Amino acid sequence: MTPSTIIALSMIIIIVGLWSTLEIEALPTVNFSKQRNPINWTQSEDHWDILSLPRSIKPHVDLSNKSYNRTNSRISEDHEAEFLEHLRQLKDKNPSSWPRMLWQESSNSNNGLVNKALKLFNLKQVSYEIENSVLSKVSCTACKAGAGLLLHYIHTGKSEQEIIKMIFHFCANLNIQSPRVCEGVSTLFGSEVIYVLQRTTLGPDEICSFVIGDGCGDVYNPYHEWDVVFPPVPKPTVIETATPKDGAPFFKVLHISDTHYDPHYVEGSNAECNEPLCCRLSSGRPENPNSRAGKWGDYRKCDTPKRTVDNMLSHIADTHNDIDYILWTGDLPPHDVWNQSKAENLEILKETVRQMTEKFPGVPIFPALGNHESAPVNSFPPPFVTQDDNSISWLYDELDVQWRRWLPQSVSNTVRRGAFYSVLVRPGFRIISLNMNYCNNKNWWLLLNSTDPATELQWFIYELQSAEFSNEKVHVIGHIPPGHSDCLKVWSRNFYKIISRYENTVVAQFYGHTHFDEFELFYDPSDLTRPNNIAYIGPSVSPYYDLNPGYRIYYVDGDHDHTTRQVVDHESWIMNLKEANLYGYPIWYKLYAARSAYKMKALRPIDWDNLINEMTNNQELFDLYYKNYWKNSHLRPACDAECRKRILCDARSGRSHDRRQFCYSVEWKVDDDAGKSWKSWFYRGLSNSGLLSILAEALSSGEAENVMPTEEPETLTAWRAPDTIISYV
Repeated sequence: MTPSTIIALSMIIIIVGLWSTLEIEALPTVNFSKQRNPINWTQSEDHWDILSLPRSIKPHVDLSNKSYNRTNSRISEDHEAEFLEHLRQLKDKNPSSWPRMLWQESSNSNNGLVNKALKLFNLKQVSYEIENSVLSKVSCTACKAGAGLLLHYIHTGKSEQEIIKMIFHFCANLNIQSPRVCEGVSTLFGSEVIYVLQRTTLGPDEICSFVIGDGCGDVYNPYHEWDVVFPPVPKPTVIETATPKDGAPFFKVLHISDTHYDPHYVEGSNAECNEPLCCRLSSGRPENPNSRAGKWGDYRKCDTPKRTVDNMLSHIADTHNDIDYILWTGDLPPHDVWNQSKAENLEILKETVRQMTEKFPGVPIFPALGNHESAPVNSFPPPFVTQDDNSISWLYDELDVQWRRWLPQSVSNTVRRGAFYSVLVRPGFRIISLNMNYCNNKNWWLLLNSTDPATELQWFIYELQSAEFSNEKVHVIGHIPPGHSDCLKVWSRNFYKIISRYENTVVAQFYGHTHFDEFELFYDPSDLTRPNNIAYIGPSVSPYYDLNPGYRIYYVDGDHDHTTRQVVDHESWIMNLKEANLYGYPIWYKLYAARSAYKMKALRPIDWDNLINEMTNNQELFDLYYKNYWKNSHLRPACDAECRKRILCDARSGRSHDRRQFCYSVEWKVDDDAGKSWKSWFYRGLSNSGLLSILAEALSSGEAENVMPTEEPETLTAWRAPDTIISYV
């Protein structure tokens, strides 16, 4: 989860647009398809051969010595002080170079233009939308203005240094962030964004539709429309998911995600700074005692101190000393994205690997790569980017070295290529770890070519087809959930088709990224009423922000003749951060167990679908889910009907940027419960006449493009149902 980075990047683009509005009084009219003259750039050929790769075919986890068959480097204070003093000296030495506020200009006309521009682009609204991954036309308009002007400057001859310097001054002058954050963001991200925009043939409409998704319309872009190829093997008959047998052997599995370990966290430092990450010496002095960072962490924009990570791992090792294996789904570095380097991120990777190895000796760990591991954040060039300055090999090569502590040698080729791998855990049971950064729409490198980056999905199909031939069951792990708005629509659509094709093989998925305790469901694309897969989204260790730290325990159907390899049950454990800071010591406890809390027969996809349907009608049940979703944080906001629809819609959406397909029934039912919308009347009519399934079929086939108006009409006669629906009435 990277709200601070995305906000800073987006604001940079927007501010370029704001200042240019002042300079030229209107946005330039540029036909990018005709006037653009991109750098002559050719993607290098990729001769990677999937079929020649070694595969993990020997069970990797030896449980013969375990009774698994159970039945039911910190920076010194001097260094920080020197850094702060250096900033002060720079300001005192050359005041004219320090950013001047635009409203201090002598010309009143400029003041008015700035205020109008700020009001026009509604920066506060844009900031809120980006931070909460709920993007609308407000963000889209700002994105198009900024992207268009960046492209204009690039292709009118301004140098990279000129553009970066200009971005810094705009960011600082408009108080978007502190000067040092503006400097770090413009320097770290500016070069990469400019490099990509110099080589892309896309215009502002395509770029913003690519980055923002639904909020910017579905702009057709032939360069980013592609489909994976399936082998000519018919899909086997779908086997109805059986309920795991009571009393059968099981594996106990730990899931840790989004630790965001901050080596520079300082107890008592300022937790209410004006930067994306606080609770550091460089955050300034706290204004009052309530502004001081807590001993064990803080609910404000602060990440996880080392003592909290150590305490959690010690607690897990003592309380759950019978863990069979661990899923570790990424995001290790903190949120100081303006001030990161490759060297520091690698050091955090090594430090956290050492922590895990020391606390869980001999326990197999299966890691996945988060979006924060790179520097700059979200920057994951595909293999065709081979220049030393831009290649991602610095990270993937080190991942291969560090992950080799737990993984077999056979995975080295795919880890070094794209940070993904496949391991046979037990006979008939495989774990596949995907690099979800190749679906990340904040990964600007994908603007050059988003077609199955690193050939990851085609490799994924090959692994699943081999698993199907071998009668193996598969668990998929990754970081960004495929249905999240941060995942590219075209990538998510292809992934959804793969899961549907191999639904007999893939029995569960595990992700992180959101920091919340939640799940995503997958449905048969040809019958959106039939759930066929489940993705578990584990809670974050980091409290960033307003959250309690947490982790998950899964109980997976184990080794026996009729095993399903399904998750039999799961528990979420948390630490009450408020009490830990108040009493001086953290207490970790089980917040809930899924089956008992939600009264579920099992944890099959159909059971989770039933839970969603029940929560749309049962406010008390939803309130329980909402409490667990927020990890029982006392700072969780009240959840109105719109909030309830969004959360339930997220749970139904295993395919990103396609909410219309999955959310109509949830939204109408919630509105019906609130009794506030004409849609409630319409939904009741469809439900009573048995036409809801007809509507779903029409939506799925695209025949009902105008089924629902975009805005609620003043009278019902202002809207006419399409002929597809009327013909059945």
